[in-house]
Amino acid sequence: MSRTVAVVGGGYGGAAVAKALESEADVVLIDPRDAFVNAAASLRALTRPDWAANMFFPFETLLTRGKVIRDRAASVDGGGVTLASGERVAADYVVLATGSSYPYPAKPASDSVSEALADLRRTHKELSGAEKVLILGAGPVGLELAAEIREVWPDKQVTITDPSDELLPGLRTDVAEDLRAQLEALNIGLRLGIALTTPPGTEPGVAGAFTVTTSGGEKITADIWFRAHGTRTNSDYLADGRLTTRTPRGQVPVTEFLNVEGHENIYAVGDITDVPEAKMAGYAMRHAEVVAKNITARLKGEQPTTTYRPLPFPVILIPLGTKGGAGQLPSPDGPVAASTAMVSERKGADLFTGRFRAQFGPTA
Repeated sequence: MSRTVAVVGGGYGGAAVAKALESEADVVLIDPRDAFVNAAASLRALTRPDWAANMFFPFETLLTRGKVIRDRAASVDGGGVTLASGERVAADYVVLATGSSYPYPAKPASDSVSEALADLRRTHKELSGAEKVLILGAGPVGLELAAEIREVWPDKQVTITDPSDELLPGLRTDVAEDLRAQLEALNIGLRLGIALTTPPGTEPGVAGAFTVTTSGGEKITADIWFRAHGTRTNSDYLADGRLTTRTPRGQVPVTEFLNVEGHENIYAVGDITDVPEAKMAGYAMRHAEVVAKNITARLKGEQPTTTYRPLPFPVILIPLGTKGGAGQLPSPDGPVAASTAMVSERKGADLFTGRFRAQFGPTA
């Protein structure tokens, strides 16, 4: 009896599913990259290029029994995956885990580790010579990037703008106020309710003086800028409709068991799902646990019983450099604030690199 599981995408959720199932089935992991990317570390990798290699982990050390195919999915159906190369991967179970794309440098633009590192070194050089930095977007990426820059270059002027009047909706008021206070202490200019009438005249991440005008008529001058907004679901390979109809945001409708609706043998995890929650790595890994348990049950001839229900509030840790940050965690009584020390210990100090060294084995 065949027991093949094809995992499409080797990000946070896909890598976790593949690792959990390789002792139970013949796992085939499909990803165009030559290594797993811990995107949580991307912003520090930009400001500290000598540290940047820590964000990459070779897939070969993730799986000791499974197979890794470096390719892209072109189509998926109930019987397996057709690759961009034309190769067909027949599978009893398929897990969609292709995640989402986000503007560089929050996620690398290249599928090659060597090229991604070269990009980071090149952008680091551009950033090094800039005195004034403008970041468009006050979400977690924008805040973390600003703090990483200030930690390495305390004299740079860093300004964050965002059209929203509210800082990170869904956070407890005290958590948002804590973040504001820490940003102010770092001398990072946070400008909410500010939209630009025209974009900067230079490419993002490329040094060159420019002046922009805000919707309120204010002029902001800077030497380099970064885009910290604009997520896009990676689901173009489902555009043929053979498997499912995507939502307007390109996401996949899933059941409480994280099956793709209408398919008992197809699952989805992470950003590609239409689960109503923020799209973050931690949730993708929680999805992976549910899917691994449900596929394991099916492999044993049992009915899956593990369900996933999103929390009604975001769970998030936002490090501001290696020692700062704030966040909120779940409790039986609802969200509770995470202390700065806790954020630093759990995430800010190494941005999860220790966790992934353990997951990917001693040679990673």
